[in-house]
Amino acid sequence: MEPQNKGRNFIYPKKPSGKLYSYRKWFSYLLLLFFFSCPFISLNGEQLVLLNLLERKFVFFGLIFTPQDFYLFALAMLIFIIFIVCFTIVLGRLWCGWACPQTIFMEMVFRQIEYWIEGDAQKQRKLDTQPWSAEKVAKKASKHLLFLVVSFVIANTFLAYVIGTDVLSKIVTEPIKLHLSGLLSICLFTLVFYFVFAYAREVVCTVICPYGRLQGVLLDNQSLIVAYNVNRGEPRGKLNKEIDLLVKGDCVDCGWCVQVCPTGIDIRNGTQLECVNCTACIDACDEVMLKIGKPKRLIGFYTQEFIKNNRAFKLSSRALGYAAVLCILFTVFVGLIYKRDQIETTVLRASGTTYQVRGQAAITNLYNAELINKTNRPLKFIFRSRDKADRIEFIQNTPVLPREGSVHITFFLIRNKHQIQNKTDANFEVVVQGKVLSHATTSFFAPQGDDN
Repeated sequence: MEPQNKGRNFIYPKKPSGKLYSYRKWFSYLLLLFFFSCPFISLNGEQLVLLNLLERKFVFFGLIFTPQDFYLFALAMLIFIIFIVCFTIVLGRLWCGWACPQTIFMEMVFRQIEYWIEGDAQKQRKLDTQPWSAEKVAKKASKHLLFLVVSFVIANTFLAYVIGTDVLSKIVTEPIKLHLSGLLSICLFTLVFYFVFAYAREVVCTVICPYGRLQGVLLDNQSLIVAYNVNRGEPRGKLNKEIDLLVKGDCVDCGWCVQVCPTGIDIRNGTQLECVNCTACIDACDEVMLKIGKPKRLIGFYTQEFIKNNRAFKLSSRALGYAAVLCILFTVFVGLIYKRDQIETTVLRASGTTYQVRGQAAITNLYNAELINKTNRPLKFIFRSRDKADRIEFIQNTPVLPREGSVHITFFLIRNKHQIQNKTDANFEVVVQGKVLSHATTSFFAPQGDDN
């Protein structure tokens, strides 16, 4: 770790290698492929994932969600939080090192560009400390130019999730003066991503992100974490074949685990909030152990119970409890999704009205209804009462529900006063192509029994 300017020590991690790094690399490539392709894949006429906050439209794998489905969003967020808690209790901060977008972009995209242009850690450190020259200017300029280009691509992809690919395409292809706000948004997000990955880097994980600080609360002695087996490694010392190796631990104090760490910590000092469980130190230590003829996994996935008492890993009761809650909530969520209506129907009595008497045998109530289409196609519908004896007299009616739109209906519900009580329910249904897609229930008022 070398100081590059006052107030900030930049980390120069050695380029990692090894079996776990290879697994992490290919897993990251799959996630990157998903991220960059997802907005441009269509399912049921909609892009695969859309989070349009401005128009309050959300699409997940072909399902359209509206503000009326906010309870589903709240439940999904609760499930996600409990999943993160349960995942952390079992596997520590593995999410940060293997699946977090910050780590994936930093280590598998921006850091790779840096290795390609400036070389490994030692060459980077040397380049930063040497005086400015034509070579240094060329390398720094080309690196940051590529950083800006990649940040621009990420910003456009991010906006495709937020405003949709159709709107993004218009911003890119149509005259700038028609989309000044969109252009400013692209530039702003480009600069934000550039700053995060060119300067902030590991500070996002160690200082800004709150998840690392929650780690100390969520972890217990039975959590699997990247840890140094102190019982096997200590006392550490430089390798010396002339000294009896039986009195020394397996750690030869080579420092490779520190050199490859992207957050600059020494895993041998115990669990630290800066550790993102990227497993780079495991690969580095395994390589050294193979060279000196020692068993691998001096650093590995261990629990504190294993290190202290040599007890095998097993799920804690706390993890099982969270897992049970997670399964219940997920089952409820899937059930709500399955039973979710394609049309949201709300029927309310007209404000300030009670009932009207028509002739000798009829009682009417005036209602307003709103129908919201949660599909991406127009629907020709029939609005009717579930009670065959009821009659509906429309004052305002629209037979077609526009795609992702809504209609308002005003109507009288007419009932025979001899067949009703003072207050009963009125049940309605919306029928599309002979199939009932939505229900609604409200109250129907009539004169008291003595007045009938």
